[in-house]
Amino acid sequence: MTRAGGWLLGIWSALAYGLLYAPVVVTVLFSFNAPRGRFNLIWQGFTLENWRHPLRDQALTDAFLTSLGLSLAAALLALLLGGLMALALSRARVRGGRSIELLLALPLTNPEIVVATALLNLFVGIDLPRGPLTLVLSHSLFCLSYAALTLKARLAGFDPTLELAAQDLGATPLAAFRRVTLPLLVPGLLAATLLCFSLSFDDYVISSFTAGETVILPLYLAGAFQREISPQIQVLSTLVLLVSVAALLLASPRKGRL
Repeated sequence: MTRAGGWLLGIWSALAYGLLYAPVVVTVLFSFNAPRGRFNLIWQGFTLENWRHPLRDQALTDAFLTSLGLSLAAALLALLLGGLMALALSRARVRGGRSIELLLALPLTNPEIVVATALLNLFVGIDLPRGPLTLVLSHSLFCLSYAALTLKARLAGFDPTLELAAQDLGATPLAAFRRVTLPLLVPGLLAATLLCFSLSFDDYVISSFTAGETVILPLYLAGAFQREISPQIQVLSTLVLLVSVAALLLASPRKGRL
């Protein structure tokens, strides 16, 4: 690559990263803003008052905690069902396995509004009141494909002879799975859990159809933006960002680490 090409690629990369992270920088910056009205949209001055009590907005905090519990429950349920499905597709010779894999990937291509409408019709048809239960079921349903495909990709590179060797050495099938297979699946399990948790945490379309009177963070923010944009929203968003960055740094490999 020529020097001019290198400079051009560097400038283009800087513009792309700037466009990507500009909203994040603005969100963090406005968490230190001192707005004079109800909408924290115009910079008025620097203050640390918003960070003295970051969770003072009780309604916002309750919606945030509800979203955390919902996302964790949905991710674990999707992980359990998706893991069993991935094991079945990877190890057992199921008739019509290709068709099953196609059906498994089909929800990933469907618009969320189609899935939300179908779930609403289902819950109304079986007379199931909309609330926390319908939220967990609907979120785990659309996360199921992500969990199953992620774990299936992990199982594709797994050597089944390791389990057979453990059984030859006297381990039971359950002990071989627990001591050999499960530790090797931990990266895939962690990736599937984080992916399902993230998808569930910020889902709005399906939640708006199946939440009923339950208020989660995306629904609260959508309603709050019509009447007020509090600095506590940016403060809470910055806290979530810091936790995500910390988790990413802890999970990233370190040089010189065995």
